Amino acid sequence: MNPIKHVAIIMDGNGRWGIKHKNSRNLGHREGLNTVEDIIKESIKHKIKYLTLYTFSTENWRRPKKEILFLFTLLENFLLKKIGELIKNGIRLKIIGDKKKFSKKLQNLLFKSEKDTSKNNKLQINLALNYGSKDEIIDAIKLSLKTKKKITKKNIENNLYTKNIPNPDILIRTGNTNRLSNFLLWQLAYTEIFFEKKLWPDFKKNDYKKILRKFKSLKRNFGAV
Repeated sequence: MNPIKHVAIIMDGNGRWGIKHKNSRNLGHREGLNTVEDIIKESIKHKIKYLTLYTFSTENWRRPKKEILFLFTLLENFLLKKIGELIKNGIRLKIIGDKKKFSKKLQNLLFKSEKDTSKNNKLQINLALNYGSKDEIIDAIKLSLKTKKKITKKNIENNLYTKNIPNPDILIRTGNTNRLSNFLLWQLAYTEIFFEKKLWPDFKKNDYKKILRKFKSLKRNFGAV
């Protein structure tokens, strides 16, 4: 039975779900939050310590400005309304990615959310915001050079945004798209990947539990026999 410490998720399909149901991509993003809350609860039940959610990529700035504004407003409202619940449930929030491009209001809210939840240890949620894995690797190499350290795997890992976080055991991507989309490219080297046809708002607790059960029965060799 393989232990599960860290699950990473590419939450794909919100916009398509919204178009399909109400001709509104924004509706899909709002509905997707319900799935996020369900998966958080299920992760706590299964004693998973880390949950990384691909929330907004460096490439997502290419989307329409109105949609981007809606996404950030949705995030702000979620944090303002749910931070007390996160603290109550022992959930720590960590942001991975470059926050400098966000508004000062959102930057301050993200900083406060990280600070207010920093002592919690039941589940750490890593929100990948303005995140791109290639940028992360380049930043890690630059930092190694700046501190005059040799370019080794260990030194690069120590300078990634995910420093001190175990690599994901499982990656789930919903939305019937089979690619990584510049997400945790370094960290996913030996991660078990599950591509799901369902759009993210249609992904339910039972779908999640099915993947967790399947993972536990896998034989993981990590390059050995």
